[in-house]
Amino acid sequence: MLHPVLAMAIGIVVMMLLVIFTKMHAFPSLIISAIIIAVLAMPFGPEGAVVETLTGCVSTVTKGFGNTMASIGVVIGFGCIMGIFLEKSGAAKRMALTILKLVGVKNCDVVLGLTGFVVSIPVFCDSGFVILSSLAKEFSRLTKKSMVGLGGILGMGLYITHFLVPPTPGPLAVVSTFTENGSIIDLGLFILFGVAFSVPLFIFSVFLFRYFGKKYPNLVVPYEIDRSKYTEEQLKVLDKIHAKHESNEQLTTSDFAEILASEKLPSAFLSFATLLVPIALIFANTLVGQIDSLAGTTLASVVTFLGQPVIALFISLCMGAFLLCRTYDKKTCVNMMQEACRDAGPIVFITAAGGALGAGINATGAAGIMANWIVDAGVPAILIPIIIGVIMRFPQGSGTTAMITGSAIIAPMMSTLGINPYIAAMALCLTTMCPSYLNDSYFHVVTNFSGMDIKTSLKTWSIGSILIPVFGSAILVVLSLFIH
Repeated sequence: MLHPVLAMAIGIVVMMLLVIFTKMHAFPSLIISAIIIAVLAMPFGPEGAVVETLTGCVSTVTKGFGNTMASIGVVIGFGCIMGIFLEKSGAAKRMALTILKLVGVKNCDVVLGLTGFVVSIPVFCDSGFVILSSLAKEFSRLTKKSMVGLGGILGMGLYITHFLVPPTPGPLAVVSTFTENGSIIDLGLFILFGVAFSVPLFIFSVFLFRYFGKKYPNLVVPYEIDRSKYTEEQLKVLDKIHAKHESNEQLTTSDFAEILASEKLPSAFLSFATLLVPIALIFANTLVGQIDSLAGTTLASVVTFLGQPVIALFISLCMGAFLLCRTYDKKTCVNMMQEACRDAGPIVFITAAGGALGAGINATGAAGIMANWIVDAGVPAILIPIIIGVIMRFPQGSGTTAMITGSAIIAPMMSTLGINPYIAAMALCLTTMCPSYLNDSYFHVVTNFSGMDIKTSLKTWSIGSILIPVFGSAILVVLSLFIH
């Protein structure tokens, strides 16, 4: 009926209009968009399997939905449960205390950022910021540092790994979509590369938000405290810190450690292990696959089994339930898992709907045609995922939806674009961060829990959410010249 590229453009515009201007949720909007693309592009498909009926279009879309749900639905659910155990047990605070002892109180902003950097791998960045913002305010009150800097560095630590390191749903969906379309991406390697790429971005964010903190030095949490919210042990420590302030003495790391140590928190080993064990197992699976001498051995079979994301995350889930939360009764643990499943539901359905959209775009051949046009026009291929990421994010505010939709467009192009799939996937994930402003729920979480007004947040947080992807894009463009 219509040219496949025109059909794709109409479908995506309809999806954007539904999400932005109507009451329609992203899940049905993506499904409707996929069906519109398939219907408008009829007939399509390879010789012998041409789709030329309306029911055939629906079957194409539902098959894409089912394939994606099968590949990552359980992983997202287990990841959400693991995250809520880390959140409710106090493991996140224990990690912060451990990092504080390593880097010192003078770098308390880095403590917050590194804690967020680690915590956001299984925990949604919104929840992570709410959990850790109380710690940021404590640091601000006791060190007199601006919440613009402290909140910004914490926010970016959470934000960066949320977009770049699976098993968070967005990058996990990107890996799945690329692999389903023939651009094989190993999950273990992508986790490793995502962490490595996140490091320079985090360092850049520390310097950037330290600058913003100095520019807005007066946004400091007042020293006055509600003494009813602290234990006797904590109040003794706070009074000692106040006395040091009065006499202009230098605060030490142990002052803050004493405040946190008075809470009942899980051990540092168990807190970090619950997070790192599944990542280590997934990476071990990748490593075994690269060693030819282990092929077919019992060791390889066992490691491959344990390194499957579903199994690795299930092991972590069990560690959370039986070790991190061992003092909780059955009802409390079950209710926590129920809460996590409620959080996971919308993400799973949106992710699978993104797979349906990708199936429609792939089946019609629209992405391949666009890729050929881009190559013929001489546009550098690495710019395509960078641009698509921003275009998908800017109008509707959800980074996860932008990653899912963007990967559905980019993945079928990969064979024609000729760029490294890891770099392309990383570029797409990176630029769907940009920008975080009024239509983004996380923008309001960072703004409100940092005590900033909207104007200050737009001048600091939103600008940071643009500059950091620009910095990262420059790195990826350079890497694309050497890695193919």
